[in-house]
Amino acid sequence: MRLGLAANQLHHAHADAALFRWLRACGAGIRELGLGLHAVGRTYDAIERSGLLADYAPLRRYPYGREGGLMKLVAEVVGLGDDRVLDGAIYLIDPVDPSSIFPEAVALKRQCVIHGKPFISTVASARDWIELERIHAGMAPDTGADAFYALESQTVALIAHDAMKPQMLAYATEHFDVLSRFACRVGTGTTGQRLNELAWSRGWPVQVPWVERYQSGPLGGDAQIADLVLERRCQRVIFFEDPHVARQHEADIQLLERAVTTRTDEAVCITSPRVAARWAEAVRLRRATVLA
Repeated sequence: MRLGLAANQLHHAHADAALFRWLRACGAGIRELGLGLHAVGRTYDAIERSGLLADYAPLRRYPYGREGGLMKLVAEVVGLGDDRVLDGAIYLIDPVDPSSIFPEAVALKRQCVIHGKPFISTVASARDWIELERIHAGMAPDTGADAFYALESQTVALIAHDAMKPQMLAYATEHFDVLSRFACRVGTGTTGQRLNELAWSRGWPVQVPWVERYQSGPLGGDAQIADLVLERRCQRVIFFEDPHVARQHEADIQLLERAVTTRTDEAVCITSPRVAARWAEAVRLRRATVLA
């Protein structure tokens, strides 16, 4: 498995920056998985200076961003033959760095979403993803990742654009047991209502909301949920985005995404139904292993 890797300058500017916090927490897991990391110039250089992945052959250097390094990652997420295909991307975003909204940065996320591949933009998401893949590989749970699986004390946001609402309902139907473990579920307008109707049809107490509903996205629901993330009252966002449709409330969507990256060590965001399903399966596998 190979992932593109980039981090805005803030996230590798000092010894306790986000990139290094992730590598210290997950370095052993990265090596266990043999994960290929295709890192853009300055990110690669920072890793080399840190010594945190010393003598790790699957770490490869790409050009600096200004020389097209991030553009090359986008092309390889799409695919350029068997030897030039990435399975997703980790891009640790500084929400106030303007480079995070450059065309190549936006395209990297969009192509990950289109192709159903993970787009990982926070330390928490990167740690969560490594544990997910370790569990699917049959490895013993990492106790350092226990906090990400303590669903009973967490809130999850379930959001879907119009074209993706059927996929969100199908996802909630298949993984109702996992989603019901959360202490609280929140959602925007129509999606929240449909999820409540689904839950009531599954035996959830009638008229007791399974999802706490906020405004619809265009009326500010994304901003309301962004506030929950900023206040550390929402730890996971499952956001099925439709990358093919122009969205009138694009600024609100970006606001939510920015809130998630602001809480980089605490907030996990999943934007692909395929990745969300793989995560739910890992939750079941991990729990079965812990309880065995």
